[in-house]
Amino acid sequence: MSPAEVDARGVHCRLDVLLAERGMTVARLSELVGVSVVNLSVLKNDRAKAIRFSTLIAICEALHCQIGDLLVLEAE
Repeated sequence: MSPAEVDARGVHCRLDVLLAERGMTVARLSELVGVSVVNLSVLKNDRAKAIRFSTLIAICEALHCQIGDLLVLEAE
């Protein structure tokens, strides 16, 4: 199976959890990482289909977390 054929339904973004744990708003994270509130809300609500590596790194740096803390693969 090629990467284009992989279904991303099992990948979940835990941005909502990480923001809550840190007492941070989406608006503040937007300021820190330079990504729009709308795009961060798509991630936060687990509706994103993709994320740029640069965005992923910026979010993890701002939240002081690892990529595995932000994105998880859930078994079916």
